[in-house]
Amino acid sequence: MHASHGNVRKKTSMVLTIMEYREFGWTGVQVSRIGMGTYYDPLYIVAAMVLRHESRRIAKITALKKGLELGMNLIDTAEIYHTEDIVAEAIKGHDREDLFIATKLFWNHHKYKEVLRAAENSLRRLKCSYIDLYQIHQPNSRVPIEETMKAMEKLVVTGKVRYLGVSNFSLEQMKNAEKALSENRLASNQVEYNLMTRRIERDLLPHCEQKNIVVLPYRPIAHGALAHPDRKLKVVMADISQKHGGATPAQTALNWLMSKSNLLFPIPRASRPERVAENVSSTGWRLDAEEMIKLEEAAISL
Repeated sequence: MHASHGNVRKKTSMVLTIMEYREFGWTGVQVSRIGMGTYYDPLYIVAAMVLRHESRRIAKITALKKGLELGMNLIDTAEIYHTEDIVAEAIKGHDREDLFIATKLFWNHHKYKEVLRAAENSLRRLKCSYIDLYQIHQPNSRVPIEETMKAMEKLVVTGKVRYLGVSNFSLEQMKNAEKALSENRLASNQVEYNLMTRRIERDLLPHCEQKNIVVLPYRPIAHGALAHPDRKLKVVMADISQKHGGATPAQTALNWLMSKSNLLFPIPRASRPERVAENVSSTGWRLDAEEMIKLEEAAISL
């Protein structure tokens, strides 16, 4: 993969950006340290399903293409997002082996045959022959996890999926999923995590660090709240900005995650090209220990 050399410089008409790459946990695959999320909003889903709103579609494709241009190779989608087809359009012309495409199985497709059928449908929409990371979107207590994982492992055996992950699983649910696997290991868990929402630090994150399992934080900027901080957090972020070349609050919030653990790969939403470019520039530098503490103390005070 092109990412095997660590940091790669991408020259654009506006800025020289350095994209940072890390091994995706125990898999050893080199993945861009920050990815692109493709969950937009309920209105977009309605537009995609019913209205087929072409301008919205083109805007998202343009944002994804900008990220690819700047060196991002991690794209996260899901069947319920109705964005797998726009991912297919955005990656057209790119070497598939240079990309790390993640998608998710919806909660009501957990039975054995449903899992296999859902994966086939995702592959068709993505126009790919394989999925890099196939994730269970959320737990479903009505279907035994053993049945779901048996189907997930079948997908690996047939070469349609490379790695298996979960999403929105608690530590207990994650351990049950791990036990249900016979020949494979979980590569990741996608959960909400940001400077303001830190509950996974109690048990889930330490477990993942112990097993070298990646955590994919969604809502890494807390629905935009961390891009527009107030009170003490605003002051702390302004000071950090001066020390780190004018880093924006959003870049600081993303860098906090990457500085927290090498197993954290945030996936902020790829909404607009300029926003994607801003996200890219959150990589290639690190907050120091003192700055991390100040940020965390300020966030607690909100």
